[in-house]
Amino acid sequence: MQPAAPGLPDPPRAAATVVLLRDSTAGPEVLLLRRHAQASNMAGVYVFPGGKLDADDATLDADTHLDQPHATLHANLNEPDTHSATAAGLYVAALREALEECGLLLAEPLGGTSAVNATRARAMLREGQPFAQVLGALQLRLQTRQLAPWSRWVTPLAPTMGTRRFDTRFFVAQAPADQTALHDNEETTDSVWLAPRAALEQYRDGRIDLAPPQITSLAHLARHASVASVLDAARRQPPPLILPEPFDHDGVRVLCYPGDAMHPVRERALPGPTRLHYHARRFTPEDGFEALFR
Repeated sequence: MQPAAPGLPDPPRAAATVVLLRDSTAGPEVLLLRRHAQASNMAGVYVFPGGKLDADDATLDADTHLDQPHATLHANLNEPDTHSATAAGLYVAALREALEECGLLLAEPLGGTSAVNATRARAMLREGQPFAQVLGALQLRLQTRQLAPWSRWVTPLAPTMGTRRFDTRFFVAQAPADQTALHDNEETTDSVWLAPRAALEQYRDGRIDLAPPQITSLAHLARHASVASVLDAARRQPPPLILPEPFDHDGVRVLCYPGDAMHPVRERALPGPTRLHYHARRFTPEDGFEALFR
């Protein structure tokens, strides 16, 4: 990331996050992690696993450690202006962060003869070994095919929560059935599987904190009856670009999204309300909680 010219805000940092899903008898559930209360950004907020793009993510050898070439990943991301190596790196970042933060590794053994030891891979990362070295030592190839681009969120110039700006690509994926998710007790201090609507109800009731991208994404996910439905929807359309536009109305902070009368992009990008009001430390639609699901 190049620094901004004097007097201009720094450009947002490239980042990736993965919305990990599993099916239950009541429909899909999503994994949420609580950021450490002392974190420098978004402290105490429940988020999807993710983080900023590291330089090494874009240099991983595709022939050895990826199940798809850079060109395919670049095309699937649908960002013509993004370099193909960077596009591939965003997939790698999402998978690496999932392993670091919750211990889930979407990978396959080279040759298909041994199991994926996600616990050992995570321990090696925590010891400081580079991701490529971990994959090489354990003879693993990342399953980028399991990731479907879902959306792209860019933090506004004047963030409502936190202080840093990110250009985050959201992916959706089904969690490995034979692995157990667990927070790392460093960056994250709690982990929970919840139905999307249940997570939003807990947020409404003040039991957990969420940021606007998570609120809107959970409301979107609540419209699906299965993980397969989410993945199918993600693969049938390019991920929308969402740059929220903040403004103040009668002393209340408001975030509006594409399709709103106050947003410069006239075409709606997501289902649900096109604006959220920030009041009493909660983001809510102006027509009430149920508007999230209409």
